[in-house]
Amino acid sequence: MSATLIDGKEIGKKVRGEVRDAVAKMKADNDGYTPGLATVLVGDDVASSTYVRMKHRACKAAGINSYGHIMPANSTQEEVLAMVAKLNADPDVHGILVQLPLPDQVDEETILSAIDLEKDVDGFHPVNIGRLAMKDRDPLFVPCTPAGCMRLLEEAGIETSGAEAVIVGRSNIVGLPMAMLLQKANATVTVCHSRTKDLDAHLKRADIVVAAIGWAEMIKGASLKPGCTVIDVGINRKDDETRKRGYRLVGDVEFDSAVEVSGAITPVPGGVGPMTIAMLMQNTFHAAEIALAKK
Repeated sequence: MSATLIDGKEIGKKVRGEVRDAVAKMKADNDGYTPGLATVLVGDDVASSTYVRMKHRACKAAGINSYGHIMPANSTQEEVLAMVAKLNADPDVHGILVQLPLPDQVDEETILSAIDLEKDVDGFHPVNIGRLAMKDRDPLFVPCTPAGCMRLLEEAGIETSGAEAVIVGRSNIVGLPMAMLLQKANATVTVCHSRTKDLDAHLKRADIVVAAIGWAEMIKGASLKPGCTVIDVGINRKDDETRKRGYRLVGDVEFDSAVEVSGAITPVPGGVGPMTIAMLMQNTFHAAEIALAKK
């Protein structure tokens, strides 16, 4: 193994510790004032339910109050909007997270746009994304997974200024905001996707590769520039009869070949995943800071 592993578990633990200490100080200095995160889960999707439980556990560990709201899968858009309006008006709720994806009858953009800008801890409000896209503008909140990727690069000591960065994937949740963040960090950014011609040609010149395409082990080590940094956002199931569950989790990058070529790489699991919830805790604390400053 030649590459340095970028340990998201340890870095995420560090971020959560920072948040826990900041929350404790906030409580001590402000008569028990406590950040609060509300989650809205529409339906009973197993994966979504698991993610929401993980977020509530993280809140408890950080000293953040959490409020869970589970709505039936057949909830109307108006009912979900009413829930968001209720949480917008609740002074104990500083951050609102509507778990995605939403059922087909509920328009995602309409719901995300209805969240109070100052409670948009997921960073998906169109105004926050717009500010992220603009030069010399800063959003109130940055989407958690891309923010976590940037923290991983920072903690690993990876130079972004002047670097050639290639992002594989152009989703609103990861690919596009990641491109904006790297551009703000003075990288030269290329966004590749399913219609990109000759992906390998782009990857071969990349100092930093962010893989977020949702295709198990699509990127091989032979496609990478020697010594590059690989941030693998993907998490995919791959059949494996040797495992009790019958599968194992792999990224969008073929780890075994990439680790022999890259200079630094995130594992899957244990890389980007732990950072997403850690950055959500950080965003929730920041939302409480905003509300406190207005009191």
